[in-house]
Amino acid sequence: MHKSVLLDECLEYLNLKNTSTIVDCTLGYGGHSSNILKKIKRGFLFAFDQDIDAINYSKKRLDNIGKNYEIIKSNFSNIKAELKKRNIDKVDGILYDLGVSSPQLDQPERGFSFHKDARLDMRMDKTNTFDAEKLINNYSYEELTRIFTTYGEEKYSSSIAKKIITTRQTKPIKTTLELVEIIKSAVPEKYRRTSHPARKVFQAIRIEVNNELNVFDKSLKDALELLNINGRICVITFHSLEDRICKNIMKNVSTIDKNLANLPIIPEEYMPKYKIIATISPTPKEIEENPRARSAKLRVIERIR
Repeated sequence: MHKSVLLDECLEYLNLKNTSTIVDCTLGYGGHSSNILKKIKRGFLFAFDQDIDAINYSKKRLDNIGKNYEIIKSNFSNIKAELKKRNIDKVDGILYDLGVSSPQLDQPERGFSFHKDARLDMRMDKTNTFDAEKLINNYSYEELTRIFTTYGEEKYSSSIAKKIITTRQTKPIKTTLELVEIIKSAVPEKYRRTSHPARKVFQAIRIEVNNELNVFDKSLKDALELLNINGRICVITFHSLEDRICKNIMKNVSTIDKNLANLPIIPEEYMPKYKIIATISPTPKEIEENPRARSAKLRVIERIR
């Protein structure tokens, strides 16, 4: 079963009170949400997810704890609009766990895993029409190279893209393991021995199919505006691209404009409204018990005025 990463740290840094209103932007299979719900008996939890399998599973899990929650089937980029529909304009805490949940990886038919054969899919929201198969068979050489380089930080992006283009000229590329074989044949033998050669490419395709980075950028900026004073946002990232977006947004809102920094007294309205509270990595013990925590990082920010 999926183990929530940095669970205790999130529960601690969200500063949960009995009456808190909390948003879990990434419900998944309910690991963080179920633990939050236990601590806010007189509060309320809003949880976002697009994956109907995850929603159905989590609903049963949360019903066993309380009824003071609502699951919103929507992309978390709509956090502001969806909460507004429910007459909510301020909340006490917001959580993002940007990892792909283990059940998504473990269900071969979802096409996220490079270890199991399945149709190339990788959609978080199964109602979307754009998927990994369309991407692999329709993107140009330039587009493929760009996403493998930008989202996968893959050093053999160009030769992998070339190989995909030549292969699909004979027949469409349909399955995950077909793609894995193409990637393997496009990289040097030595590179294949260091780590799985498809890891970075599959990550890049997943990010592109689900527009993950743009969606996160927009959502986090909106989330900051939704915080009450003393409210906090906790973000768990799993790769450097998401972490960079998170770090830059948090830094921008918590530092004084450099044009004002030299003033002897800075007017109250120009002081930052937010303060960075912590940056935390999993303990060696957690990594040992849950290898998927290896690359995780938690960043915490608080609204102070």
